[in-house]
Amino acid sequence: MSTNVLFGVQSVYMKQDELTGMYYDYAMAAPLMLKDKPTDQMDVLILGMGTGTYATQCRKYFGDMNIEGVEIDEKITDLSRKYFSLAEDVPVTTYDGRAFLNASQKAYDVIMVDAYQDITIPFQMSSKEFFALVKSHLKDDGVMVVNMNMRGTKEGNINQYLSDTIGSVFTTEVIVDVAGSSNRELFASDDPDIGKNLTKHTGELTNANLKNMMQEVASNLTEYQKGNYILTDDQAPVELLGMQVIDELIKDEVQYYKDIYKERGIKGLMESL
Repeated sequence: MSTNVLFGVQSVYMKQDELTGMYYDYAMAAPLMLKDKPTDQMDVLILGMGTGTYATQCRKYFGDMNIEGVEIDEKITDLSRKYFSLAEDVPVTTYDGRAFLNASQKAYDVIMVDAYQDITIPFQMSSKEFFALVKSHLKDDGVMVVNMNMRGTKEGNINQYLSDTIGSVFTTEVIVDVAGSSNRELFASDDPDIGKNLTKHTGELTNANLKNMMQEVASNLTEYQKGNYILTDDQAPVELLGMQVIDELIKDEVQYYKDIYKERGIKGLMESL
């Protein structure tokens, strides 16, 4: 499923017992970052449910964990049951993610924030106040995973703002870039050992494909060096910051084709399209 955004895929359903090859696979490291709780006994919340790819994959590989989602568009939830085989016992609330947390008292082991679609980043789900709210709904040493689908390289880019903001709330913050895409997964917790926990639990996995995937995530995790780019409810220019990354990506793409034209001429350019 791809919604009306500039680029990217929002959901995918794997009919066979296979990994997606996308960021959902990386995000499945989050349950393995908890210390000693069996994954099939965890409570998981997904803010930005889409058609339930993350929920379906977690259930497929980790067992019948308690999963619920929040999705602002009821029509997308309808599609999840009709075309993406989202289990009927996975409840989905039609609501804004932050408003849902404000109305809920429940705590979770893992909360996934997957509400960002290229430049469409809800300001109310990007601020220090929002991430503090997420933290208040995590159990002790729980883990938040955030999917960021654009990686900027310039100083003060949207990723720095989001990551620094999260770092002002959580004590531990690690990141991993998704191979072959512009996505980055960020894991945050107050447990300093989430990386070690992941390595330990990965070694206990019996599914070879998942084990290989989690080994890749663990080996590429890096501790995020926190800075002072902070988004607040009073100041969160996420659309402007997102546009800056889009401009950077477009510029790089145009330069790629300019280089082909310079080296191989118009024939080479046409062959590359």
